[in-house]
Amino acid sequence: MPDLFDPIRLGPATLANRIAMAPMTRGRRPDERADAMTARYYGQRATAGLIVTEGTTVSEQARGGVSVPGIWTPEQTAGWRLVTERVHAEGGHVFAQLWHVGRLSHAALQPGGGSPVSSSATPLADDPDNRVFATLEDGVPGFVRATPPRALELAEIADVVGDFAAAARNAIDAGFDGVEIHGANGYLVEQFLNPNINRREDRYGGSIENRSRLAIELVDAVAAAVGADRVGIRLSPFGRGFDNAAYAETVDTYLLLARELQERGVVYVHLNDQRPDGERIDEGFLRAFRSIYSGVLLLAGGLDKTEATDLIARDLIDVAAFGRHFIANPDLVRRLAADHPLAEPDVATFYGGGDAGYVDYPPAERDADAARP
Repeated sequence: MPDLFDPIRLGPATLANRIAMAPMTRGRRPDERADAMTARYYGQRATAGLIVTEGTTVSEQARGGVSVPGIWTPEQTAGWRLVTERVHAEGGHVFAQLWHVGRLSHAALQPGGGSPVSSSATPLADDPDNRVFATLEDGVPGFVRATPPRALELAEIADVVGDFAAAARNAIDAGFDGVEIHGANGYLVEQFLNPNINRREDRYGGSIENRSRLAIELVDAVAAAVGADRVGIRLSPFGRGFDNAAYAETVDTYLLLARELQERGVVYVHLNDQRPDGERIDEGFLRAFRSIYSGVLLLAGGLDKTEATDLIARDLIDVAAFGRHFIANPDLVRRLAADHPLAEPDVATFYGGGDAGYVDYPPAERDADAARP
């Protein structure tokens, strides 16, 4: 039976193990360009079989917070090239996560100070969990309520699809091994999937097929741009973040997506387990999804070594993705293999700032790499 530390084929690449570093926003780049410090951060963690970067925005319209690196300009692409070169030099593989936040934004982040966009003009509730980190009128960044969105017009949806395809080409130009479409966590794709948010009456609203149309068009456009064997997608079927309320057709929606993704041959699906009740994604759902989709299946969401090993051994998933553990444990793969205690991250340094809480966590055993610039 497969083990957490066994290699696995992913498209044209062979991953050294079945441990992935999950995407995590860190908010370290006020100029919105990855730099040498970004490269050091990812390079320190390159023993992961696969790294999926923090969400990198595909356009100015896609932005949902300050200090997040994008991938829509030549300068941003050049910044990410520093990252891929470092990860590859360390023997790792890395995919860029392509991101559009949709309605979770603020006018200060939008072109011309306009409204954020979404499937419909459905605003987020005035809740502290729905705040946006933006630069305020006094020039100081802070958390503010999201600006109410407007519905994307049909022509604009085509523009968004084009932005993803262009960003995918930029990612490959930057040296990434592939790209992951961010279709999870209550952002733009889920704002189309969820009928509580999507109130459109055109071909992007109403039925499951219509609400899934944007996700499928993004996959088709990105696969046409870079090849399906370099395309993954992240989904959170039972996530409830950012007012992504439950709906009766959830399972049917995601099994329809499984069929469409299988037909298109995307290299992986990355499920993010965000159930609000603290329970895991139901094993029956995982088996149903796997019965339809035969590509590589990743799962993230509070896993530990025991759970990850069990899920892989029982063929419920192929790769286990870890998030927070990778923040304070750059050598997480080695620590897990040796059953070494895991360091705890400093929550206060998760977002923003400089080296502290970013590239200064030591490995379990200090060595020459720990001191590399």
